[in-house]
Amino acid sequence: MNDSEFSALADRALARIEAALEASGADLDFEMGPGGVLEIEFVDGSKIIVNRHAAAREIWVAARAGGFHYRWDGMVWCDTRDGSELMAALSALVSAQAGVPVRLA
Repeated sequence: MNDSEFSALADRALARIEAALEASGADLDFEMGPGGVLEIEFVDGSKIIVNRHAAAREIWVAARAGGFHYRWDGMVWCDTRDGSELMAALSALVSAQAGVPVRLA
């Protein structure tokens, strides 16, 4: 995958996450910052940061539970450690920090 392919895939993933957060109805705020950095802020002031890391061609997630790296496998973004899919893992992380079930589809 070249740089432009990575950027296009990462941009689509971040847009999908934004749309899912909007549709979730969860009590949280989010904002896309410069360079493709998505900040999700919860009522308690905690945050989850989702950003693309071009050098590694990965999407990185920083949450209260830790840091996670997701690499494109040709079909979905998969965690480099346990193979979990980005949206499913992000649903669990957001749910944990929000204190209520949140499903990001």
